[in-house]
Amino acid sequence: MTTPQSERDPLLGGASSPTPAPKKYADLAPESPTGTAKPVPTGPLDISSASRHGILAGIWLAQFLSALNLTLVPTMLPSISSEFNKSNEASWVGTSYLLATCTFTPLYGRLCNVMGRSAANQSAVVFAAAGIMACGLSNSMQMLIISRFISGMGGGGIFTTSSIITSDMYSLRHRSFVQSLGGIFYGLGMGLGGPIGGLITDWYGWRWAFLGQIPFFVLSYLLVAYNLNYVLSGAGRSTKAILKRIDYFGSLTLLFSVGSMLLFLSMRFSEGLPWTDTSVWGSFAASVVFGCAFLIVEIYVAAEPVLPPYLLSERVPILIGCSNALVAVCNLSVTYFFPTWFQTVMLTSASEAGLHLLPNSICISTGSVFAGWVMRRSGSYKSLNMLFGILPFCATLLMMNMREESHPALLWFTIMPLGFGNAIVLQTMFIALVANLPESQMAVGTGFAQLLRGLGQVGGLASASAVFQSRLDIELHKRLPPGSEDVSYLFIDPFSYFFLIPRFIYKLISRIRHSARLVAELPLDVQRIARDAYAASLRAVFMLAAVASLLAYLARLPIPDKQLDDKPTTRARDADDDTTSEDSASTLRDSDDDENKDVEGAETSSRPGSVRRIAA
Repeated sequence: MTTPQSERDPLLGGASSPTPAPKKYADLAPESPTGTAKPVPTGPLDISSASRHGILAGIWLAQFLSALNLTLVPTMLPSISSEFNKSNEASWVGTSYLLATCTFTPLYGRLCNVMGRSAANQSAVVFAAAGIMACGLSNSMQMLIISRFISGMGGGGIFTTSSIITSDMYSLRHRSFVQSLGGIFYGLGMGLGGPIGGLITDWYGWRWAFLGQIPFFVLSYLLVAYNLNYVLSGAGRSTKAILKRIDYFGSLTLLFSVGSMLLFLSMRFSEGLPWTDTSVWGSFAASVVFGCAFLIVEIYVAAEPVLPPYLLSERVPILIGCSNALVAVCNLSVTYFFPTWFQTVMLTSASEAGLHLLPNSICISTGSVFAGWVMRRSGSYKSLNMLFGILPFCATLLMMNMREESHPALLWFTIMPLGFGNAIVLQTMFIALVANLPESQMAVGTGFAQLLRGLGQVGGLASASAVFQSRLDIELHKRLPPGSEDVSYLFIDPFSYFFLIPRFIYKLISRIRHSARLVAELPLDVQRIARDAYAASLRAVFMLAAVASLLAYLARLPIPDKQLDDKPTTRARDADDDTTSEDSASTLRDSDDDENKDVEGAETSSRPGSVRRIAA
């Protein structure tokens, strides 16, 4: 009786035999004693079209939901903070999601290697769905912040695992086009988050904006679980070995370092506490200490670090990572504060303000498809990036010059070059990364790029918030009392709840800073002051986005171009993850066309029977 094989059993038996000639994945099956070939799971380029489309549907649906949650919160914050009466903690609802995304995203590159693609993706979806459900059931601001953190633990992993799975299934030239199709769903999620959050909050309450996502997460999970059953050559490991090699200390030290820095920015700039305050200098010192600890763990301690030190010596991954981080600073600064301009300066509703992100969504989708189409036809990415990569900088300059009297068309379409240009940048930079890294390092390299992008997201939002709050505080103190240093100045409106005598000014400024909805309720003269102060503060945020966009463009200049041909490449998946040289394996894969899906595998080793496999 034949013992059933597990997913970690060797493909080849221990019988001594000469090294076979290269075969396709489907041919890598030893014969049984009766002479019949044992069935072997399909390789990623051999799967059926139905399975391929099912996998793409699952990961793209998850990408849409993760992108949606990046921009869902801003338009719901006024209602959330009003229900819990915690406006001073509201910013952490968005920041906690990005903090978790930044911290746990790089883990998934490693988990894809040691757990398999399917298990890593499903873990990310489970974390994201559990956190989203907890958000909808939260009964306090603290619980909501923790729930958002849990959902962020999965949200970042969804992006990483989706990119890796797509790279498995398509050749280099064709994967650029398929990734661009995935960019459509990312763009729709980013653009629809604000409008959907505002509309659902107005109609049904903010909780349903979270709870309504659960059925779609379940559908994504089932699609991937049912269809993703291909295998990759590599070294199999037990569950115990997998758990031992996860970089727990690296993730924790990164979490505490970034979290402490966010706390410092919040205390120093959002709350306006002085440097002498313990919470200010203490959080800053903790960030530095944990940052140093993170580097020590990654270089000297971790078996499989989330930040592989050898990538820090590679010029192209570093430049791409820096570009991704700066692009994320630009994107998050604009995404979170562009609707605020319409709410506070133009006095529109939350749902209408969120709708101004819709043109950005459309342009992200079209830019992604355009980039994939051009790279598929031309086989290169450099000229495309250089030509359209300057558009986000132009868009931020236009935002800095927005005025209340500006033409409505200008206000609606100013953001469009930003979405189109950054979509092209992100698509071309991903292809540049995988084109300049060995295939065996593709999963880890993707996690590395996502780590720097996550740092840019959380750092960008925190920096933009600090710039905004600091400048708003300065502007309000400068304008109240308006045009006079005489502190006895008194403005009284019979319909106002605010009397601008000195002892009330500080309280008024604090309320204006922490509640955008309050601006529309102020007396006209005071409202005018607040609107002008918000306009000046938001221009400072857009200036930050412009600087980040320009620096990202300069960082991309030295990145070399490569022809995206489909020549056979040596794929040594996970060989770098196994310390035993006798178990190293390499596979020659011919990626001539994603329709032909021809795969050649030459499994070689210093001894027979050394070829293993890991389930996708």
